[in-house]
Amino acid sequence: MSPIIRKLIQGFAHFRERYFSKRQDLYARLVKDGQKPKVAVIACADSRVDPAIVLQVEPGDIFAIRNVANLIPPYKTEDDRTYHGTSAAVEFAVTNLDVDHIVVFGHAHCAGIQNMIDVQEGKPQHNHFVQQWTSIASKAYERAQAEKPGVKGEALARCCEKHAVLVSLENLRTFPFINDRLKAGTLEIHGWYLDIAKGELSSYDAASKTFLPLKSP
Repeated sequence: MSPIIRKLIQGFAHFRERYFSKRQDLYARLVKDGQKPKVAVIACADSRVDPAIVLQVEPGDIFAIRNVANLIPPYKTEDDRTYHGTSAAVEFAVTNLDVDHIVVFGHAHCAGIQNMIDVQEGKPQHNHFVQQWTSIASKAYERAQAEKPGVKGEALARCCEKHAVLVSLENLRTFPFINDRLKAGTLEIHGWYLDIAKGELSSYDAASKTFLPLKSP
């Protein structure tokens, strides 16, 4: 057995002993009553930014949607040949679970956003699905260049990562069932950004058009 698989199995044993055993009533209630999360979190599949760990939530607290670069595609229904995994998860969160909040949870040092940057700059790529998927964030590159002409390297990546969060927020508004709830005041959407090197979390503030530090109330 490989060391990593052994680690996973041991991890499950620890979960049962140290975590599940202390929360059996919670799990029993979640099984009986079903999940009723109030927040959907669209996070990156990056192994360093698990939202349940970063936000220290309990089972049933959040509906987590994870993909490469925490992207939301624009609303689309006409192409039945395309699988809409992320859109289906968003729809389920809003129309089935009736969440009150959606958080687009971006982060620094995102390889998916770097892939998009590399494509925009004409660097050779050896993938198809990733390149097509991250093109959703191509507007982020254009806006970063417009905001900071000539920006390159790490500064460009950080700027694109934040703008990609805003692109996803815009795309969320193209979903009719989301836009209707936003207008009715029954749903709120948020853009968050995690600096994984510093352990700092910020939220987009529309008034100042910038990301501001989030502090515990």
